[in-house]
Amino acid sequence: MRLSEFQIAVEEEFGPGYAGVLVNDLVLATLDGRTAREALADGVDPRSVWLALCDAADVPPARRHGVGRRRQPGSHDARGAG
Repeated sequence: MRLSEFQIAVEEEFGPGYAGVLVNDLVLATLDGRTAREALADGVDPRSVWLALCDAADVPPARRHGVGRRRQPGSHDARGAG
């Protein structure tokens, strides 16, 4: 997962406003007490940060994998959005 994919995934899962709050303010124990932003700045793999954020926010496993990539017009995701 690239950083841009991480950003897309977080915004799609949590919405643009709340995504920023989570990334900047939620301290993640599995990332040594860092926020997602701090962990990314320290070079932690974006996928590891995404999964830690998902664990902390109770994101269902079905919505954790294969996210973050821009969909082509007309394609559908698991939630039925196009």
